[in-house]
Amino acid sequence: MSKVIYRVVEHDGGWAYKVGDVYSETFPTYDEAMAAARTAASEQQVGGSTEGIEFQDAEGNWHEEVAPGGDRPATEVEGRS
Repeated sequence: MSKVIYRVVEHDGGWAYKVGDVYSETFPTYDEAMAAARTAASEQQVGGSTEGIEFQDAEGNWHEEVAPGGDRPATEVEGRS
């Protein structure tokens, strides 16, 4: 199972959470950013319905797969210690 880590960091004169190299919107306080990160992490774990999907790879080939709705990553929120 994969894991998604939400990190609360200082950003653009306030606070944001980031996943990998992507930042959320900026919040005025650490506590607001932490609450938003916890909400996003919680929503990341909500399963959906199993769906058939089609996608094109980098070489231009099309693929069909079934995406299980319950296949959700584990999440973690990290902030200042």
